[in-house]
Amino acid sequence: MKEIRALAFDVFGTVVDWRASIIREGESLGRRKGLSVNWAAFADAWRAGYQPSMERVRRGEIPWTNLDGLHRALLEELLEKFGIEGLDEAEKDHLNKVWHRLAPWPDVPEGLARLRERYVLATLSNGNVSLLVEMAKRASLPWDLILSAELVRRYKPDPEVYLMAPRLLDLEPQEVMMVAAHPDDLRAAAEVGLATALVRRPLEFGPGRSFRIPESGFDLVAGDFVELAQRLLGREATAGPRRRGAPRPPSPG
Repeated sequence: MKEIRALAFDVFGTVVDWRASIIREGESLGRRKGLSVNWAAFADAWRAGYQPSMERVRRGEIPWTNLDGLHRALLEELLEKFGIEGLDEAEKDHLNKVWHRLAPWPDVPEGLARLRERYVLATLSNGNVSLLVEMAKRASLPWDLILSAELVRRYKPDPEVYLMAPRLLDLEPQEVMMVAAHPDDLRAAAEVGLATALVRRPLEFGPGRSFRIPESGFDLVAGDFVELAQRLLGREATAGPRRRGAPRPPSPG
């Protein structure tokens, strides 16, 4: 691999545990409002609508809509489907913004702190900017910058989303590593020249529901962010320091 200068992270499922976070907040809402809801099924159904909603934007069936807007439209359908009544608009808005309040996986704080000593850290997510900023503030995620699909009004796996990272950081694509728990995300990043690291998240969809995913074809595979830091920082130490002032090849036009 070429020397990695920056890491770009998928967020939902890779950095944060969306499912457990939504279940927790749903159960709290249920206790306050006297609701009897299968919140695990609710969380799964909400997430299941994620890709189909973005696909409607990609096909031009609906105009550009950020992820908060797509989540809110899905929420209205789910409230009816799960028989959830008695929420006013403020309560619906608060529930919709549970996606801003997702908790990170336990290994994330240590792993990101170690990685940030050596690399520029950025999100590269379909989440909108306000969502990612609020999440970072609440969860103390030490991003150097927030990159969102909203900035180019495209959703992953559109190549323009991935190429935004090296373009804005004045790097070559090979100097940016996409980090994700989802092989399809990584394959799309690799197609435009980014390096790739697969991080295993077997509990993303809940205990007992892990899926066997291919682990070949990526530059690195790690069990969590701490292992990712060990692998990357160890590789850099083995390779030796880059000479200061060493010329870089010209960036592609």
